[in-house]
Amino acid sequence: MERGKGRLARLMRGRGLGFRPVQVLTLLAAFSAAGWAQSEAKPADAKAAGSAAEEKQANQDKQPSAQAAAHSDSSYVIGSDDLLAINVWKEPEVSRTVPVRSDGKISLPLVGELMAGGQTPLQLEREITKRLENYISEPEVTVIVQDSKSRKINILGMVARPGSYLLTGTTTVLDAIAMAGGFKDFAKQKAVYVLRPNDDGTEKRFAFNYKDVIKGKNPEQNIRLQPRDTVVVP
Repeated sequence: MERGKGRLARLMRGRGLGFRPVQVLTLLAAFSAAGWAQSEAKPADAKAAGSAAEEKQANQDKQPSAQAAAHSDSSYVIGSDDLLAINVWKEPEVSRTVPVRSDGKISLPLVGELMAGGQTPLQLEREITKRLENYISEPEVTVIVQDSKSRKINILGMVARPGSYLLTGTTTVLDAIAMAGGFKDFAKQKAVYVLRPNDDGTEKRFAFNYKDVIKGKNPEQNIRLQPRDTVVVP
């Protein structure tokens, strides 16, 4: 140690720096403290990095469970032609995307056939969970409507954008015409009508006189639309 101090002092004097022994000792103490801090920081940094990696992995492990717990809409009513994404956590052989058949039913491995039409996604989750309990311990099921084909209406004829539109709970005939971009020139605004399919294959027709309705006449003609209704603008 004394030899090191002597060499450092001679080196300083040799370079013309003129350090005193007290200054040399101060420098040596500073160098030693810096080296000790670096040696202590490395394990601390490694420990912090390890903790961060463990926390990240823990969050990744929790993510599927949180996704499975996030159950879907409890008010939407599933109908024919809807496309359902059914996920059973950690069971890829059972999880799949299935269409709702025209009879309202779906088919799943281990579950078999069950009625999806007329149920909400939350109700269907519970039904699938109940059936899977015979084969899987504490199954976590999520049902999401990927494509709501049963909740659509058609708007045809002399409108700016004819086609199929997603139906909300309060869509009226006026709303439908607005969604389709309004009337084209020469549209027969007094002769609009709505076609609604019946269960026996027939259709019911509702008249709609746009000119009267916007003037406050016959407001009952501005009916609330139902899935599969067709608004026709001659």
